[in-house]
Amino acid sequence: MTNPAAADLIARSNRLGADPKTTNYAGGNTSAKGIATDPVTGQDVELMWVKGSGGDLGTLTEKGLAVLRLDRMRALVDVYPGLDREDEMVAAFDYCLHGKGGAAPSIDTAMHGLVDAAHVDHLHPDAGIAIATAADGPALTEKIFGEKVVWVPWRRPGFQLGLDIAEIKAQNPEALGCILGGHGITAWGDSSDEAETNSLWIIDTATAYIAEHGKAQPFGGVVTGFEALTEADRRTRAAALAPTIRGLASTDKPMVGHFTDSDVVLDFLASEKLAQLSALGTSCPDHFLRTKVKPMVLDLPASATIDEQIARLKELHEAYRADYQAYYDAHATADSPAIRGADPLIVLVPGVGMFSYGANKQTARVAGEFYVNAINVMRGAEALSTYAPISDAEKFRIEYWALEEAKLQRMPKPKSHQGRIAFVTGAASGIGKAIATRLAAEGACVVVADLDLEKAQAVASELGGSDVAIGVAANVADADGVQAAIDATVLAFGGIDLVVNNAGLSLSKPLLETTEKDWDLQHDVMAKGSFLVSRAAAKALIEQGMGGDVIYISSKNSVFAGPNNIAYSATKADQAHQVRLLAVELGAYGVRVNGINPDGVVRGSGIFAAGWGANRAATYGVNEEDLGQYYANRTILKREVVPENVADAVFVLTGPELTRTTGLHIPVDSGVAAAFLR
Repeated sequence: MTNPAAADLIARSNRLGADPKTTNYAGGNTSAKGIATDPVTGQDVELMWVKGSGGDLGTLTEKGLAVLRLDRMRALVDVYPGLDREDEMVAAFDYCLHGKGGAAPSIDTAMHGLVDAAHVDHLHPDAGIAIATAADGPALTEKIFGEKVVWVPWRRPGFQLGLDIAEIKAQNPEALGCILGGHGITAWGDSSDEAETNSLWIIDTATAYIAEHGKAQPFGGVVTGFEALTEADRRTRAAALAPTIRGLASTDKPMVGHFTDSDVVLDFLASEKLAQLSALGTSCPDHFLRTKVKPMVLDLPASATIDEQIARLKELHEAYRADYQAYYDAHATADSPAIRGADPLIVLVPGVGMFSYGANKQTARVAGEFYVNAINVMRGAEALSTYAPISDAEKFRIEYWALEEAKLQRMPKPKSHQGRIAFVTGAASGIGKAIATRLAAEGACVVVADLDLEKAQAVASELGGSDVAIGVAANVADADGVQAAIDATVLAFGGIDLVVNNAGLSLSKPLLETTEKDWDLQHDVMAKGSFLVSRAAAKALIEQGMGGDVIYISSKNSVFAGPNNIAYSATKADQAHQVRLLAVELGAYGVRVNGINPDGVVRGSGIFAAGWGANRAATYGVNEEDLGQYYANRTILKREVVPENVADAVFVLTGPELTRTTGLHIPVDSGVAAAFLR
């Protein structure tokens, strides 16, 4: 049974974490103190429940709490070795834990345990950080809040900061919270409701003060030529630039992208102070740990051509990497972790929007959200004063902190396809759905492309929603529709790595009954459709410069002459030769092209359900419900082929084991001797 204090804490945390004005994703932490029974002694013991390392307030559950004995926690004050060794205190928290399970204590645990209050909130609201990063933050804090809120000079999170806040609370009995210089806010209360009320009062008071007393144009005027393009033009330009930018951002390791063109971003990108403020970087640790210390900013107007912008982006990227290396070299010590990569995580393109990057879609999206928070912070600080973030030296101490490195090392090993972006046609059912499902399960971001948008979106939702998959409408026989689907892919995930040409249909007819319309329909969807998809995707793949995979779901009919399907088998043979042709042409760009030849995939197949099954059953003289077994009986292995078997082949061909394989066709047919490749 959850302790009442812990239950109140979880409810409060979820409310606070759900409101973006209060804190950002995974930002801040909350705590509650209360009495529980020690199961060993049967005596009451005072405990603290606090959000653990790496959790998120908005989705916090009991498993995300660390539970500590307060007597042991407070006893650490007597053995605290001082600032030079305070990182050791995090390990000491483990010896204060009560019970088993729960989350690992975070670096902010001391702030909660040492402050003499039953409930404590530490949050990162934009308005609060705006005051915290203002050049005259101490004076503003006194002016805005009076005796209720006290200024705490910047100090890296840790045990000493907890001691500082505890002393401030003891010396300022009227205070209900504090502004942490360069960082955020902390508030407290005797009850959960009081702590939440005090937190919200600080945030609302800061927000109202900035609105009432701030400058009308804190970022200065609009720079001519840097104004936002129309929405349609922004999206077109963003889709054209996305592969280049993703390739640059993935120089050190593959990244997934996210695109944002909100008014907040576009207004900042059009402002006079864009270059000045962006160069100062972010301040709150939660911000720059996800965005790097500063973004890369394109210094050309939106009227520049795409080629001009691409050329300049490549120049700026080279300069950014050199600048980041210099930042690392200037502040690294002998025991600093190795540099984690010099590529930008935020790229700003005036008139178009913001591109953000991360190891997966959620991380990329959250990085963008954090930079929007940073823009709001800069606006608030500039509205009242001058934006003055913490120094680069302090940022480095956080970014390359041994404790931060340890947190990164605790993260689970990435799956085989993490960071890869897959585009699968005909993916709303059958083989395509099985492929999309397997790739998503292996860590890929997946675009479910299908003629039926509603079904495609339903499959994407099943796979985990927009951080994992999206559904798009795609008539593969229409060049404009294919390009729109590829554009949607690079806007959703930053680029494209893996293409599966799976869309197909079949009409089982003998030669004399096959009409010109039958022939054209099947060739349009499979031969022409595969060509159009591969062509549109190849442009992005080449521009990215990251290699990639193109997979054709062909058929054993591409090499086996079966009865009564001249149009279908001919178009499958066309697809099979496209594999060979494109393997030769795209190999120079590191793009591998391979094919898979299934046979008789009846279960879950949209093609078989649409009449092909009935026709083939009639051709072979069996009942339609027995068709799967009929196909199995004629194979060497006597086993039915199901969609998941084809998905397994896609997984292997596009995984890390076959990186030197291209131009290959893999039979997935349980062994049909007549279809052996020669």
